[in-house]
Amino acid sequence: MGSLHAHTRHEETYAGEMSPREAWDCLNRDASSTLVDVRTPPEWAFSGEPDLSVLGKEPLKISWKIFPSYTVNDRFVASLIDAGLAQNAPLLFLCRTGGRSLDAAIAATAQGFTACYNITDGFEGAPNEQQQRGTIAGWKASGLPWRQS
Repeated sequence: MGSLHAHTRHEETYAGEMSPREAWDCLNRDASSTLVDVRTPPEWAFSGEPDLSVLGKEPLKISWKIFPSYTVNDRFVASLIDAGLAQNAPLLFLCRTGGRSLDAAIAATAQGFTACYNITDGFEGAPNEQQQRGTIAGWKASGLPWRQS
């Protein structure tokens, strides 16, 4: 299940990191696990999104930052609670490259969720030599199922 020891960043903790493949395995193995895609609606539309249909699941889409202002969504944790997620269920946070999802995992942990994981390299990962994302790291580059809207 990835790095199971708690990580610390700026005095905050969360459950740890998972690679995209480890996240997929967790989603497949644990019925209570949820992939929380924290990107924005334009990212979901133009970059695509994880396709969990073969697992009988859908990503929970809650933006960490509000488009177009990119201010932090002050209802983010409330939206997790509103979705009926159990406080101890594995929550696997995903963004474009792993930064916003880390912040979201820390915030959710601070509000009582106990199994918050950041998916390393996010959906698209770092850019390659041609400045294109999705080819060297992340969900797409790992060959995991995804779909374009």
